[in-house]
Amino acid sequence: MNEKKYDLEERLIDFAVAVILYIESLPNIKSANHLGGQLLRSGTSPSLNYGEAKSAESKSDFIHKMKVCLKELRESYNCLRIMHRAKIYKTEQQIKELITECNELISIFVKSINTASKS
Repeated sequence: MNEKKYDLEERLIDFAVAVILYIESLPNIKSANHLGGQLLRSGTSPSLNYGEAKSAESKSDFIHKMKVCLKELRESYNCLRIMHRAKIYKTEQQIKELITECNELISIFVKSINTASKS
């Protein structure tokens, strides 16, 4: 994830893969299993929903699907922050990179939704 990509779909797929790899590295403890399961769902969802948004049937359908992506990214962001503060990670660098990437993706979706809503 160090090299920034400008293809949003590829970037979302890379984020989903990074989330999967992060979760697979976690210790087998209750908190990691609980939050890891939640993060697995919310962290992989945006890439799948973005694929649907690209095939939206109308402008309002596109905006709705983009908002679903944004909702899942915000959930992932908060989950990652909880895990970071609780020190539920193998390496701190890995979780910091995920938090940064998630925050950047949130910014992209906020801007895209605002742009689509105005036009």
